[in-house]
Amino acid sequence: MLLRNQVEWALHCCAVMVGMPAERFLATKVLAEFHEVPKEYLSKALQSLSQAGIIEGTLGPNGGYRLAKAPSEITFLDVVEAVEGRTSSFACTEIRRNNPCRPTRMRDPKPCAVARVMWEADAAWRKTLRGVRLSDLAKTLESDIPAELAAKNTEWLLARS
Repeated sequence: MLLRNQVEWALHCCAVMVGMPAERFLATKVLAEFHEVPKEYLSKALQSLSQAGIIEGTLGPNGGYRLAKAPSEITFLDVVEAVEGRTSSFACTEIRRNNPCRPTRMRDPKPCAVARVMWEADAAWRKTLRGVRLSDLAKTLESDIPAELAAKNTEWLLARS
């Protein structure tokens, strides 16, 4: 399975928003410049997050986006599903029914064994993502990113928003 780039971008943008003052909005242009990603594609991801109620936006010279909820209320799965949708990562097309040795009217008592494994795997990764919140990410980033760099990042973003 391959998630679109916008999932990564959306997660990074949310991570940045966690560290911003609650009253500040970050413009799409600023976020795109900060992450060196195409503004048009980032804009679509941010709109998806906004429609899902994860972030909220405002228009005007100080417009942009900020988190709509506390970081402890937003999971990685919320972000992934906002961008990618909630459908399973696997769709069984029942190709087992194409078996030329299979009786014509055979009815299967269970879903396909391949599909069952894939659906279980899909449920497992969703469970993992559901268990990680933006507040958890913020704690990890506090230990991963030197304080001086984090301060420079915040300063850079606020100066342009």
